[in-house]
Amino acid sequence: MNIHEYQAKELYRQYGVPTPTGYPAFTVDEAVAAAQKLPGPVWVVKAQIHAGGRGKGSFKEAEAGDKGGVRLAKSIDEVKEFANQMLGKTLVTVQTGAAGRQVNRLYIEDGSAIERELYLSALVDRATSRVAFIVSQDGGMDIEKVAHDTPERITTLSIDPASGFQQFHGRKVAFALGLKGDQVKQCVKMVNALYNMVIEKDMSLLEINPLVVTKDGSLIALDGKMDFDSNALFRHAEIVEMRDLAEEDPMELEASKYDLSYVKLDGNIGCMVNGAGLAMATMDIIKLYGAEPANFLDVGGGASKEKVQAAFKIILNDPAVKGILVNIFGGIMRCDIIAEGVVAAAREMEIKVPLVVRLEGTNVDLGKKILSESGLKIIPADDLADAAKKITDEVKAVA
Repeated sequence: MNIHEYQAKELYRQYGVPTPTGYPAFTVDEAVAAAQKLPGPVWVVKAQIHAGGRGKGSFKEAEAGDKGGVRLAKSIDEVKEFANQMLGKTLVTVQTGAAGRQVNRLYIEDGSAIERELYLSALVDRATSRVAFIVSQDGGMDIEKVAHDTPERITTLSIDPASGFQQFHGRKVAFALGLKGDQVKQCVKMVNALYNMVIEKDMSLLEINPLVVTKDGSLIALDGKMDFDSNALFRHAEIVEMRDLAEEDPMELEASKYDLSYVKLDGNIGCMVNGAGLAMATMDIIKLYGAEPANFLDVGGGASKEKVQAAFKIILNDPAVKGILVNIFGGIMRCDIIAEGVVAAAREMEIKVPLVVRLEGTNVDLGKKILSESGLKIIPADDLADAAKKITDEVKAVA
C-alpha cells in the first residue's frame, strides 16, 4: 500500500526526521490558506499522486500549463494560479503511463534554500533478508539515469537484523553521501530514525529523493515515498486510514474485497489460477504460445464458489479480455468446487469469449463431469500446454 507525500512527511515528523513545513490542500481556497500559514517568500506547490517523476511530468489539459506537477511559486497569487491549473487535471509521468493520474490533492510546502541534492532509500532486500539502505550523491529527478549509466555512484548498505541499527551504519551512509562535520551527526540520527520507521511500520520501501543539504548546512527530507507491506496492515490501523482508494486500480480494489491477488496487465487472455507460482507459469506459457496475459489472478488455495464467481466478474470487466484460461491444481481446493464456480459465473455473466479450463488434482473427475454436463461452451484441456495452445488459437481465430 502506498501513501501520498504529505502523509509520509507526517510520519517523518513523528520520528524526528527533519522536513519542511507544509499543508495538504483539496481545493484552491485551501491551497491559498495553506500558503498564508507559511513564511515564504517561496512556496512549493506539489501535485499529490501515487507516482514518481512529477516534476518532469506534463498535464493532458492545455490550460494546466507545462511546468510539471511540482512548481515554485513566488507569491500567493502564483500559488492560487498553480492550484487552479493542477486540481482536477490529469498528470502524466514516466510512472503513470499514458493514461496519467487525476490530481485531487496538493501539498503546499515552504521553500528550501538547496545547496546539494542527494538520494537515500531503504528497502527490504530479499536477497539478503535484511533492510538495505541505498544512497547516492546524485539525487534529484535523474536518479534513474544515474542508476543506468553510472551504477558505481550508488552505494548499498545492509543492516543485520540481529544487531539492528548501529552508529557506524549511519556514518557509512554519511560518508557515502559526502557529508562532513555536523552533517555526519545529522545523518546518523536520521538514518537511525528511518530504520526504526521501516521496521516498526512494516514498510517494504522508503525513498527520499531528494534528500537535501541546505545552504545553512542542514539535512532535510524534501520528498517522501513509502510503500507498506499489505500483509502487515492488520497491525497498522493508522496507516490503513491513509489509504487513497482513488489512486488504486478499480479492478485491483474490487479483487482485494474478496482476498484475491490481482494485477492488471496489458494482454488479452484473462487468467484465473490457484497459487502464485502456477499463475506465473501460466502467464509464461501463454507468452510462449505467442499471446499475452491480461492479468495475474491468484484465487488462493481455499477459494469458495462465490470467490471464483467474483474472480470471473473481475476478469470480464476488463474490456481487453478476448479469452479466459482457468488453470487449477486441486490440492486444498477441490476441482468440483472450482467447476461449480466456473459454471455459475458463466451462466450469470453470459460469457461470450472463449473459455478454456484445465483441472487437475482432488476430485478432478467430478469437476470435469460438472463442466461437461453444464451445457455451456467450455473447452476442456488435458494439461497446461494443451490449455495455453487452445486459448491462444481460440483468441486468434476471433481476432
